[in-house]
Amino acid sequence: MNIRKLLVSWFAQGYKRNLASYHIKIVGFTAFFLSVYQIWSVIWGKLDPLNQMAIHLSFILALTFLLYGYSKKDVIKSHAPSVMDYLFAVLSISAGIYFTILAERIATRIPIMNPLSALDIFIGLVFVLLTIEAARRTIGFPIIIIVFIGAAYTLGGHHLSGMLSHRKLSPIEFIDELAFSFNGLWGSPISVAATFVFMFMLFGSFLQKSGAGEFFYKLSASIAGRTRGGSAKVAVLTSAFFGSISGSPTANVVTTGNFTIPVSKKSGYPPAIAAAVEAAASTGGSILPPIMGSSAFLMAAVTQMSYSSIVIAALIPGILYYVSLLSMVHLEAMRLNLPRPAKEDIPKLKDVLKEGWFYVIPMIVLVFFLMQGFSASRTGFYGILAVVAVSWFRKDTRMGVRKIIASMIDGAKSSIPVTAASGAAGLIIAGIMTTGLGGKLTSIVLGLTDGMIFPTLLLVMVICIILGMGMPVAAAYILTAMLAAPALIELGVTVMAAHLFIVYFSIFSAITPPVAVASYAAAGIADANPNRVGLEAVKLGIVGFVVPFMFVLEPALLMDGSAVEIIIAFLTAVIGVIALGAGAIGWLKTRTTLLERILLITSGALTMYASLLTSGIGLIIITIVFILQHKRKITKVPATPRIMS
Repeated sequence: MNIRKLLVSWFAQGYKRNLASYHIKIVGFTAFFLSVYQIWSVIWGKLDPLNQMAIHLSFILALTFLLYGYSKKDVIKSHAPSVMDYLFAVLSISAGIYFTILAERIATRIPIMNPLSALDIFIGLVFVLLTIEAARRTIGFPIIIIVFIGAAYTLGGHHLSGMLSHRKLSPIEFIDELAFSFNGLWGSPISVAATFVFMFMLFGSFLQKSGAGEFFYKLSASIAGRTRGGSAKVAVLTSAFFGSISGSPTANVVTTGNFTIPVSKKSGYPPAIAAAVEAAASTGGSILPPIMGSSAFLMAAVTQMSYSSIVIAALIPGILYYVSLLSMVHLEAMRLNLPRPAKEDIPKLKDVLKEGWFYVIPMIVLVFFLMQGFSASRTGFYGILAVVAVSWFRKDTRMGVRKIIASMIDGAKSSIPVTAASGAAGLIIAGIMTTGLGGKLTSIVLGLTDGMIFPTLLLVMVICIILGMGMPVAAAYILTAMLAAPALIELGVTVMAAHLFIVYFSIFSAITPPVAVASYAAAGIADANPNRVGLEAVKLGIVGFVVPFMFVLEPALLMDGSAVEIIIAFLTAVIGVIALGAGAIGWLKTRTTLLERILLITSGALTMYASLLTSGIGLIIITIVFILQHKRKITKVPATPRIMS
């Protein structure tokens, strides 16, 4: 490959290799060692935080260069790591060892009084550059653009005038901030990725290997499979179960979508809609208590609020999202006139529970220990032990040594994109903290919106979606929380509502075009147009874009209020999300007119806002539309499902 092609290819994302021969053994051993180390450091190790993070990041970087190829634009994609990849892996491990040996000096040094040595600067620069390259290969170039913009502003912002100007920083000072401070590479993104996020991804890997995936699929089928559009409802429920655990919308799509999307297509759903249902359902798992795909733990770490208070607050919004999604899937099935599945094809709930009831035990273990105040990392480990223990309840699901090792290897591999993106997010945060951009952005946002709450919410939503595009939830939330949360809190929004608002839009960027990674993954499985899937997923997930505004304006939706207020808010919101979904789909009792769609969407939004006046108006409008549709008595249903590319 010539230099020009090499440079052009760098602006793309890498690709995941199908390793063979001794390469797969090296990667397997490295991944297994990392998982063993992580478990040891959580349960028995008493390591300095810098030690723990340095070892974790160095091994993740090594795995990245061995497992991910240089660029997906390569004409000939090699499935064996090159000499340069192995060199990068060795440099990564060496840098980790260097930081581990000198962790105490690095953590306690005073930047100006204790200048960096030439070797310090070299090793720090290696860590920074390799982290950037790992993020590019695993996540893509968009996050690298943000890193470069942040670096350019940090080094050149002193040339600007006005509010955006800051003091001049030399390149050495910048490297110091990036690689040797707890505001940069070793800040909160890597801290959370190296602890509880990794442990819960490991838990998800064990759960998958134990056969729980098949159980949750059958459970969903037995609950919803017999209804109209049952296959898509099964996809919604299955993805909700796994999405809450995995914390990665894209990983969840790939895991569950491989069997839910083909079944939905076979039952009559157009490919784009089948894919969109899976993308929307998988993405919503990260807002669904009790696990929330690690979102609750991230919020707890950033806000210093208790895990239990976050889960309780997020319960009603999470339920509303899935009520809306299930109702929209049902109305879509009615609109397409899809038949009910044959009764004999649906497993009986009693038989399913008899066969795999014990898979619920690990979930109970997680919730119990989290509610008891145990750390998320330790709780994840106890959950893993519970998975291994319950797998022995049946002979064909037992996890022996081979399955346990395979689970540990897969868990470490699945954490690569999260850690790589978290490292890049740490580099961005270093620039924000060094230049004071966070506080300046708050002033800019409030200045642009003139301190009005709704325009501020809209602007923060846009910031969250843009910064979250293509990034794992952990990195996207932490980065956007640093920038956007202060602006909302400044306007009197509670800390809980402000951070949940940011969590929602950091998550739903996964289905928002143009960089809708979860939608694109689903489109690949369904063989559908990715842009069409993204648009359909946004339509199906519309409540996820509306509810955050509602719980900011109506605290009762976050369990903040009297019992009567909370019950009224919940009941009216349920009616509201169903009406909103009916308007988006274009079907209630029959096909809606344009005016009816507008009325349903408007009344849905009014009803979700739990004031007596707006809810009353909304309910009246919904009733009028319902009566009009009932009296029309003309139901035009297509004889065959429409085909979408």
